[in-house]
Amino acid sequence: MKQFFLTVAGVFVGLLLFVVGVPFLLIVMAAGATRPTPVPAQAVLQLDLRSGLTDQAPKSPFAALGSGGTSVLSIIETMRRAEKDDKVKAILVRLPEGGLAPAAADELRLALKHFRETGKKPVYAHSQGLYPSGMITSTYMVGAAASEFWMQPDSSFQAVGVSSESMFFKRFFDKYGVKADYEQRYEYKNAVNPYLYSDYTPAHRESTLSWMGSVYGSALTHAAIDRKREPAQLIKTLESGPYSAEEAVEKGLIDKVGQVSDIQALALEKAGKNAKLIDFGDYASRSKPPTVKTGPAIAVIGAEGAIVTGAGGGGSPFGGDSNVYSDDVAKAFRDATEDKDVKAIVFRVSSPGGSDTASEQILAAVKAAKAAGKPVVVSMGTYAASGGYWISSAADSIVAQPSTLTGSIGVYGGKFAVGDALARFGVDSRPLHVGGDYSEAFAAGQGFTPEQRAKFAGWMDHIYAGFINRVAEGRKLPPARVREIAKGRVWTGEQAKQIGLVDELGGFYDAVDKARALAKLKDDVRLKRMDGAKSPFEAFEQFLGVSETSARTLAAAAWVMGDPRSQAILDEMAKARLRAAPGGAAVLADTPVR
Repeated sequence: MKQFFLTVAGVFVGLLLFVVGVPFLLIVMAAGATRPTPVPAQAVLQLDLRSGLTDQAPKSPFAALGSGGTSVLSIIETMRRAEKDDKVKAILVRLPEGGLAPAAADELRLALKHFRETGKKPVYAHSQGLYPSGMITSTYMVGAAASEFWMQPDSSFQAVGVSSESMFFKRFFDKYGVKADYEQRYEYKNAVNPYLYSDYTPAHRESTLSWMGSVYGSALTHAAIDRKREPAQLIKTLESGPYSAEEAVEKGLIDKVGQVSDIQALALEKAGKNAKLIDFGDYASRSKPPTVKTGPAIAVIGAEGAIVTGAGGGGSPFGGDSNVYSDDVAKAFRDATEDKDVKAIVFRVSSPGGSDTASEQILAAVKAAKAAGKPVVVSMGTYAASGGYWISSAADSIVAQPSTLTGSIGVYGGKFAVGDALARFGVDSRPLHVGGDYSEAFAAGQGFTPEQRAKFAGWMDHIYAGFINRVAEGRKLPPARVREIAKGRVWTGEQAKQIGLVDELGGFYDAVDKARALAKLKDDVRLKRMDGAKSPFEAFEQFLGVSETSARTLAAAAWVMGDPRSQAILDEMAKARLRAAPGGAAVLADTPVR
C-alpha cells in the first residue's frame, strides 16, 4: 500500500511538472522571441510551399510548433509588407511536386503579381518536378506568375491536365451487409453517392466535369497571360506532354534548368553583394509591424473547416483545429458589432459545409452585424460551399476567386444501417424505445421504416426550402431562380458570378477594398483580427478538460470488430460520421477537393 501511494504521488508530481513546467518553458521561449534579430540590409525571402497550406493561421498559440505548413492569408499579408520593405530585394518560391488547392493558387498568384508590380521586385520560382497529382495545373499557374521559372535538371514536367477519382462502395457494402440509408436534396448533392451507387450518376458526372473544366481553363488562361502565350496554344503544348525539364524550356513552358542552389545564388547575386537568404516564416516573425490600437478598423473574422455547433479549444494546444465553431464565430461578430472602431467586417470563409443548425447561428450573427450598420463582405477561400455558402449568403457583397468551389445549395442526411454486418461477427443489435416510433429512427442496427423515412424526408425538405429562401433573400434572387441553380450543385467562383451567387472575382485584399468602400472609408485602415485566438494558458486549460469517452469507445469498437474485413467498413463509417451532424441531423457539406 505504501508503494502504491508513492507511485500515485510520483505520477501526480510528474503531471504537475508537465502541466505547469512545459507551458512555462514555452511562454519563456515565446517571450524571448519578441526580440527577433533584425532583417539584413539585403534579403531574399524563400517561400517553401512544399509543406502544405491552410487557408488561415491556427488559433492555438502553439499550433505552429507541430506543423510544417503555413497559411495563405499569412503569406499574402507578409508579401504586402515585404513589397514596401527596402531590405527585401526578391522572393524565391519553392513549388510542390503535386497540386495546390486551386483557389489558394489564385490567391498566391495575385499576391506574387502585386509584389512584382507594386514593389518592382523580382520573383523566382523553382520546381523539382511537376507530377499529375491533384490540381497540378494550379501549381504551374503559380510558377508562371514568377519573373523566372526554373526546374531541376532531368526533372519531370507532367502538368498535362487534372483528374479526379472517386471510389464507390455500394457493391462492397452489399457484400458485407451495410446499408447506406440517406436522403439527398437533390441530384447534384453527391457527397454520399459513393455509398449509394457503383458509378457516377449523370448529375454527379456532369457537375464534377463542369467545375474541373472551369478550374482547368481558368488556371491555364492565367498562366498563358503571365507567360505571354496564347491560351489555346499553351493548352495544346501542355496536353502533348509529359516532358523533361529540358524539353519544357525548349517549348517555352519554363525559363531555365538548374539546381535550387543555382537559382538561390542568382537571386542573391542580383540582390546585392552582402545579400542573405531568409526563410519566409522567419521574415514574417521579424517584420511584424507595431499594433495600432486606435482609429477606424475593418474587422477580419475567419471560418475554416467543417461547421459545427459549440465552442472550440478542447483539443491539443499543439495542433490546429479544423472546425468552425458556431459559438466562437457568432461571438466574434458580436464583438465586432460592439466595437466602435470597427466600421466594416470582412468574413473569410473556407468551408465545405457542416451542420445546418450551426450555419444558421452564424448567419444570424452576420445579419445582426448588418442591422447594426456594419457592412459585411465575404472573402471566399478554397471553398465556401453548402453550409459555407449558407453562412455567406446574407453578406453585403461576396468576393470569390475564379477557382473557389461554392454553391452546393442542398442538404443530405441519414445513417448507416450495420445490423446485418455486425451479425456476421456475432454482434446483435436490439433497440428499445419509449415514446414515439421516430425516437429509434437513427438506431444503427436497421434501416428506416417507411414511416420513419417519410418523416425524415419531410425534415430534409424543410431544411432545403429554408436554404433556398435564405439564399433568395440574401442574394435578392427569385426563389424559383435559386431552385434552378441549387439542387446541391457545386459551382466555381467564375461560374457563380455568372449566375448571381458571387458579386466579384478577386482575393482577400479585394474584399478589404470593397468593405472600405461600403463603409465610406477613404484612407487605408487597419485590419483588426477577431478570430478568437487563445492565450497559452487558455489553450492548456481547455486541453486538460478533454473527455476520455471517445477514445474508450473507439478502443472497445476496435476490439469487438477485430476481424480485418471489418476495418474498411469502420473506416468508411468514420469518414461519414465526421461529415454528419449529431443525431442524424441535416448535413450541409461536400467532400473537400484536393
